[in-house]
Amino acid sequence: MINTKSTLVFAVALLFFACGKSSKSNPDPVKPTPSSFTFSSVKVNGKSQGFTYTDVSTKPAISISFSEPLNRSLAGGSVAITDAAGAAAAFTVAFQHNDSTLVITPNGLQNISRYTVNVSTALKSAKSGSLQSAVQIKLTTSIDSTPKFPLVSDTELLDLVEKQTFRYFYDFGHPTSGLARERNSSGDVVTSGGSGFGIMAIIAGINRGYITHADGLARLQKIVGFLNTKAQKFHGALPHWLNGTTGAVVPFSAQDNGADLVETSYLMQGLITARQYFNDASQAETQLRADINALWNGVEWDWFRQNNQNVLYWHWSPDQNWAINMKISGWNEALITYVLGASSTTHGIPKSVYDQGWAANGGIKNGKTFYNVTLPLGPDRGGPLFFAHYSFLGINPNGLSDAYANYETQNKAHALINYNYCVTNPLGNGGYSADCWGLTASDIQGGYTASSPTNDVGVIAPTAAIASLPYTPAQSMAALRFFYYTLGDKLWGEYGFHDAFNLTDPWFADSYLAIDQGPIVVMIENYRSGLLWNLFMSAPEIKTGMKSLGFSSPNL
Repeated sequence: MINTKSTLVFAVALLFFACGKSSKSNPDPVKPTPSSFTFSSVKVNGKSQGFTYTDVSTKPAISISFSEPLNRSLAGGSVAITDAAGAAAAFTVAFQHNDSTLVITPNGLQNISRYTVNVSTALKSAKSGSLQSAVQIKLTTSIDSTPKFPLVSDTELLDLVEKQTFRYFYDFGHPTSGLARERNSSGDVVTSGGSGFGIMAIIAGINRGYITHADGLARLQKIVGFLNTKAQKFHGALPHWLNGTTGAVVPFSAQDNGADLVETSYLMQGLITARQYFNDASQAETQLRADINALWNGVEWDWFRQNNQNVLYWHWSPDQNWAINMKISGWNEALITYVLGASSTTHGIPKSVYDQGWAANGGIKNGKTFYNVTLPLGPDRGGPLFFAHYSFLGINPNGLSDAYANYETQNKAHALINYNYCVTNPLGNGGYSADCWGLTASDIQGGYTASSPTNDVGVIAPTAAIASLPYTPAQSMAALRFFYYTLGDKLWGEYGFHDAFNLTDPWFADSYLAIDQGPIVVMIENYRSGLLWNLFMSAPEIKTGMKSLGFSSPNL
């Protein structure tokens, strides 16, 4: 008889054994983890120099090599090219070296622009491995030397620049006061010093036929009427900024909420020039001269000696008095302040104030040589170029000398040192050359600074080289051509050249500043005809005042 219980146990055991044997001899396959891969090298147009490239063409070949062949289908989606504003640029991709090199070619970048090429870790190898670290490459594209505008003669180009820049002061002048807006975005804020430059620009515009004599006269009547009836004044001096509608002070800083004697000097320089220009016997021009004299004679230059010291002070506040306590002492942009102070027939200053306060009894002398050019006055390497411009829009430096310097020599030396510094380019700034130079006060990206050979942040201001035309005509004309023809698509606009630019970290200002546009117009005109120099130096008070300070010149 068969024992069914034993048979059942045996069958179960046999089944268990069979299952156990099967599971041990045929395990489930384990999928291997794809190995990661790495970046190997990068070349841009065949050159390898790390991750930053300058002077790059607008359609560069960007070759990035990796340790493994790539998955072609995922490559394009792992790459992005963006400009400085974050906008995407189109590109194509190709493969080399058995698909281990990715070649990225932009469809066409903009010249003088900064781009970033990013390759993300979404990039996969052909074996589905992951890129260990993202890759980032910085590109700065090259200058396009193709002329952006039709070529014209230098005379025509000077006229074009003078006329277009003149429009800042005439077309864009404040509608109520006629004064010059501080900058193109300042609304009602007008500038006293920049308005002085603008008055001289308007006279140049009349003389060149950009506007009629009648229109120019009407604009001066508006300006002078506003200054006499609405503008806040402090012992006859104007503030740095004021409201072009109401005439109220717009504080330049917390303590600078009253008189600015240097800015007032620039305004008076322009007004005296206008008085000499509008010289006929008509009732309108006779009244204009009288109204200008009221402003000019009202400035209490001697009061700004602060209790009869032998120096002039720059600021005075109606609620903080002499809190800033800044002496006007040279060498800087304020020679005109002492010349006007000495020339005043109502509130004049003696020569001792000039000698001790401005010239520091000869302490303004330099005498050192920089780039084989001897600099008579001022800080080493000359300082910002506006030192050679603002006071000399009206004061003619040609043949002018006193106990401290020959001012024709001084200004030519200053401009040449600035030029030679940029050509030498010790900091390696992008674009600096014999055609691209000029360091002075201007906007910079995110701010404002007084650029010079000892404060070089890589920013060139067109006004620096162009307003130096009387001193360095060949070098300045070369720069003007470069600004217009080569950079004109980025730099030239409604009111002439924009304020400044940087070719190292490409940036172009969209601003216009009155104190930078004014010297462009005035110094082009002085270079062409000497008009503004002749008018200002013809004023009898100026002749007497400058002689009293010891100046000599064929123009006195």
